[in-house]
Amino acid sequence: MSPDTPKARFSIPREIRITVSIGLIVFVFAYFVIPQFASGRKSLHLLATINPVLVGIAVLCEMAAIYSYVELTRTVLYPYSPHRFDTLRVNLAGLAISHVIPGGTAPAGALSYRIFNQLGVPKETNAFGLATQGTGSAVVLNIIFWCALVISIPLRGFNPAYGFAALAGVFLLLAFFGTLVLLTRGQRHADNWMRAIVAHIPRIDPDKVSDLLVKIADRITVLINNRRTLWWAFTWAGLNWLFDAGCLWVFIWSFGHVISPIDLLVAYGLANVLAAIPITPAGLGVVEGVLIPTLVGFGVPHSQAILAVLAYRLINFWIPIPIGGAAYASLEWRKTPPSGSIAPGPGPTPAV
Repeated sequence: MSPDTPKARFSIPREIRITVSIGLIVFVFAYFVIPQFASGRKSLHLLATINPVLVGIAVLCEMAAIYSYVELTRTVLYPYSPHRFDTLRVNLAGLAISHVIPGGTAPAGALSYRIFNQLGVPKETNAFGLATQGTGSAVVLNIIFWCALVISIPLRGFNPAYGFAALAGVFLLLAFFGTLVLLTRGQRHADNWMRAIVAHIPRIDPDKVSDLLVKIADRITVLINNRRTLWWAFTWAGLNWLFDAGCLWVFIWSFGHVISPIDLLVAYGLANVLAAIPITPAGLGVVEGVLIPTLVGFGVPHSQAILAVLAYRLINFWIPIPIGGAAYASLEWRKTPPSGSIAPGPGPTPAV
């Protein structure tokens, strides 16, 4: 092999990846989702007892969760935050993609990155903001889950699944804060390490990657030093999770059972931490398969737990797909400026 010949890299064929993904989805549906629907059919008579006012409140909770995520996005993209309506449409489009593709957070992030670039967000701010949004939100979820566990375990006892989810959270936190330290205090070592990796990837300029790394490190430093912005970022991330959990809690209430908020947060946190494993789109089947038996273990009647979780997933998972598709279409079909004119870009917005 000549020195100019690029090294062969091992990659899994696309057909195999698609086949494995479809197989995993079918497996999860067969063993987790379909049995829940079959059991739910026996409980359909409970729909006559549902409180429509509480259903409306549950929908409002989910809308508040989506709004909180919009504000989180605008906070991490400050001072180049797009308008709220544009940010909402981008988030909904990304949400729809993540709900139909296994491991859909990657293509959803790529879509958001492309559209935010078109909306005038600088590349380094865009890359750092979206990475911080996703990882920081996961960190906040684990903190909420751990706090609920600390209160729940002395009262309810320990479940081995709790330990697995908490351990996954530990690795996530170590990776998150380790990356922050590496980029802000060990920037030279991070630069050398990144250059060594990029050198083996064809058609990627190590200098450009190094320059982007420097800008991201500067952006991290600015965010850490701006305690007010950092505080609001964590606040909006926490509200996003709590409003979404509140949607589930109200749906359980609407079927006639009131569960302790701490028990609910344990079940909710456990399901969503395990759903982060990219087996199915947005944890489809995993969330249902974990939430229902955990809620039953906390005293929710089985029939009510099934219907409440399925109703919650209708609002949380299924309905955002067509809405996100419409949001993406509106972004793609937005009017372009006349020939020879310059479209006004989004200016800096006030701090949240």
